[in-house]
Parts: sequence; C-alpha cells; structure tokens
Amino acid sequence: MRVLLAGLLLAAGGCGWLRPAPTPILPAEELYAKGENDLAKQRHDEARESFKKIVERHPTSSYAPRARFLIGESHYRDGDFDKAIREFEAFLSFYPRHQVADLVQYRLAMSYYDQMKPVEQDQGLTQKAHDQFRKLVKEYPESRYATEALAKIDICRGRLAQKEVWVASYYFTQGNPSGARQRLELVLRDYPRSLVVPEALFLLADVNLHEGKRAEAVTLLRRLSDEYGYTDFGRRAAQRLRAQR
Repeated sequence: MRVLLAGLLLAAGGCGWLRPAPTPILPAEELYAKGENDLAKQRHDEARESFKKIVERHPTSSYAPRARFLIGESHYRDGDFDKAIREFEAFLSFYPRHQVADLVQYRLAMSYYDQMKPVEQDQGLTQKAHDQFRKLVKEYPESRYATEALAKIDICRGRLAQKEVWVASYYFTQGNPSGARQRLELVLRDYPRSLVVPEALFLLADVNLHEGKRAEAVTLLRRLSDEYGYTDFGRRAAQRLRAQR
C-alpha cells in the first residue's frame, strides 16, 4: 500500500514538470515597441496582437490609449474601414482630450472619406465624412489637421451639391420639373460656393422656361452670364440671351 501511495505521489509530482510554464506578461513598453515594429513592417495582424495585449493587460498604462488608436490604424491601413471606425470611436469615447485625439478624429473622418461613392450612387458616406471633419474643426480648432479638414469639407460639400444637381437633372428629364426645382433651389441656397452652381442656374432656367416663367428664366441666364461668363454654362447662357433679343 505504501509503495502504491508513493508511486501515485511521484506520478502526480511528475505531471507538474510536464505542464508548460505560464507565458510571462510582457511590460507595456516592450509590447508597444514590438507592435510599432510590426506595424512599420506591415505585419498588421502581429501588431494588433501586441496592442490588444496592452489594452487588455495594461489598461491603466500610458501606452494603452495609443495602443487602442494603433489597433484602429492597422485596420485603416488594411482598408477594413468598419473595424477602424469602431476602434477610433472607442478611443474618442474614452480619451476625447488625449494629445492624439485630433489625429484619431481625422482618421475617423478619413475612414468615411476614403469610401465615398461616385455621384450617381448614395452619398451617405460623404455626409458622414463631412460631419466628422466638421467635428474635428469644432472640437480641435488648433489641430494641425484642421486646415486639411476644411479642405476636405469643401470637397464633401461639392460632392453633395453635385448629387443634388444630378438628381435634379434626372427629375427634369423624367417629367418632374417641380422635383428638379426643389433640388436646384437647395443647391443655390445651401451650396452657394460650389462649382456646380453654374450648372444649377442653367438647369433652373430650363425648368422656368418649361413652366412658362420666361422672366424668371431670363433673370437666371443674365446672372449666369454676368457672374459665371468664364464657364461653359455662362457662355451658353449668353448665347441664349442673344438669341432671344
């Protein structure tokens, strides 16, 4: 009996030697350095693993905020915009005043901007990009990214205005001049500096002529000729005015 008991104890003790040693928890600094190195070498999966360990095992570390951002950044570089957006939004909810928060806000906006569709398609992503760039300018006016955000806002607004004119043209050709008028007047009211304003004025003049409102059409053509004479639509407006004399 004693021999059997001794054998069992030895066997139990021997099993302990067979267990793998626990994986050491690396310091946040080492994990961050490894993650940065992998990110620089475009090993994004490996980089994310290091950054995730920082967030999970060292949540109070000074490296945790940047690690969370770089998880999103790695997804952004992979073109996985949905995951990038989730990470950037999580960062901003936790660290809205962090020193890189403006960069994160910029990347969030760019995650929508880089997905913008052609004018013929839905412009929901354009609107979201526009709104996020505006948020950057509002929340972080001193940011180094604010000037770039303002330029991107103009591009987004131009795309949204283009969409309205495209829809207006479609409505007009489909026999819905009132629907076209509504879109065109919106462009002239809400996007007065857009590059599509000459086209909007010309098309609105056509709508007025179609509806028998000649005086209103002439007024628009004169404005188009006077203010945008250097454009193709301005020259076409001038030709129409000469033809009607």
